[in-house]
Amino acid sequence: MKQTVIDSLTKIDKMLVKAMRWFCILLLGAMTVILTLSMVVRFYPFMSMHWFDEVLELMFAALVFYGAAVVWMEHQHFSVGDWISKYIASVRLRFFYRLLVELISLIFIAIFFKYSLDLTLSTEEQTTAFAMSKKWLYMCMPICGAIMLVYTIKNMYIELALILNPDLQVEERVKEDLSAW
Repeated sequence: MKQTVIDSLTKIDKMLVKAMRWFCILLLGAMTVILTLSMVVRFYPFMSMHWFDEVLELMFAALVFYGAAVVWMEHQHFSVGDWISKYIASVRLRFFYRLLVELISLIFIAIFFKYSLDLTLSTEEQTTAFAMSKKWLYMCMPICGAIMLVYTIKNMYIELALILNPDLQVEERVKEDLSAW
């Protein structure tokens, strides 16, 4: 039963990552098309493009935040590297250090989530061209913050399991070199 749940969660995880990656690719493609169209319309004015800046703002915000969530989920985000772990002799202490880094990340992401949710729920602004609520523009922030919170908690759970049992074979740690974080 336990393995079935873990397998199901792994499948959901992979599907979510793949869907979010494709969403980012589609957003980038759509932004490219709209920007190209706006340049063409500037030289050959066959239609009005008064709306394109609002659409690009929405797409760019979504691309940035969903892209950040994807790289967070896959541990592909930019970092200065884990140069401290190699100096920690104890395996358990090394995993505790990583748990501490995840806890600091959790605090930062929780603050980001709270304030982005407050902003999204409290805004009453409307866009000028479409007169749609700016909540649609801001919605990507709390959604991605929530996703990043869930994955940070998952990472903390893995690190805690490794502290309690350093010999435990956790799927993500088997794939990943422990010296490179």
